[in-house]
Amino acid sequence: MQDAQLVAAVEDERYIHFHHGKRPIPFSTYELPFHAIDYCLNVAGITLKEVDEVAYSFDPYILLNEEHRSKTHISLPLEPSAYPTPEEWVSVWDPLFISSVINAPRQLVDGWPHHLQPRFINCKQDSFRWSFVNHHLSHAASAFHASPFHEAAVLTLDGRGEKATTAYYLGRENDLLPISQVNLPHSLGLLYEQVTSYLGFLHSSDEYKVMALASYSKPEFINDFRSMITRHNNGQYTIDNVNLEERFGPVRRKGAEFTQHHFNIAHSLQAVLQEKVLELTEWLHAYSKADNLCMAGGVALNCVLNAYLRDNSSFKNIWIQPAAGDAGTALGAALWIDAKKKKCRTKNIYNG
Repeated sequence: MQDAQLVAAVEDERYIHFHHGKRPIPFSTYELPFHAIDYCLNVAGITLKEVDEVAYSFDPYILLNEEHRSKTHISLPLEPSAYPTPEEWVSVWDPLFISSVINAPRQLVDGWPHHLQPRFINCKQDSFRWSFVNHHLSHAASAFHASPFHEAAVLTLDGRGEKATTAYYLGRENDLLPISQVNLPHSLGLLYEQVTSYLGFLHSSDEYKVMALASYSKPEFINDFRSMITRHNNGQYTIDNVNLEERFGPVRRKGAEFTQHHFNIAHSLQAVLQEKVLELTEWLHAYSKADNLCMAGGVALNCVLNAYLRDNSSFKNIWIQPAAGDAGTALGAALWIDAKKKKCRTKNIYNG
């Protein structure tokens, strides 16, 4: 970003030719998108040491309680998965995950591939100001600040951020006012991921395949999925911890034949997702009184859901962030820091 306008944005996968840039595992956090950064610096005609601000779309300190914040270290078993998750963590891997994120500034200035040296060399940590930005706030900024609206309700839906899985905001000019959020373990995105894995696909990657499978079938299990999700006041919901194998039978293995049973599971999940997200948007519309809705987060990549909301929601206008997944949070974090620093509204980056 420069002077409230987008200079460049790109995904690392375009250069390393690996889908999403890396596997969605907690200990890959240290891997930064150096090839994408190199491209953006090249377009801007600068080197890293000439950058004023760097924004990272996750705030690890949200996961650290007061006890951990006052310490200089956190403990990690040599084999994390061999131990139960401590009460203060969401995942047994969180200490390693958090440590990798906190050390990202050091990795940025010292971990670049040697062949990218020209645009990274001689940069020190004090060359730029570093900001950790709340993950769902990054999603929200990527939608609202890039939208054509000066005021809008904002809904973000994904697997998980630091703790939030769903968040609601009201966007006005260059600000985003938090309304409410749903926290782990309750997540429509994680439920969709679980079914993605159950159907033999790679979670956090192949959810679009489940969406496609849904078109071949009928809602045989719609009541099963409805019974898993309970709506509450203020945009809240809870999801029961259900063993999908006990409910639907053996997991489909990768490469195994698809049956009508698998198609019906996909269709039922998709139908219930559409129902529940529509209910959330209706609550948000009633609460915000806004005409416009912006959406981001991995769930907002579900184009069938988006069409359903377009046709059935009470909002007059709906704008979906094209890079709605986590790739778009880098853009969102940059938009948010730029908007707060400049105190002005970012020019719409898609419509000019």
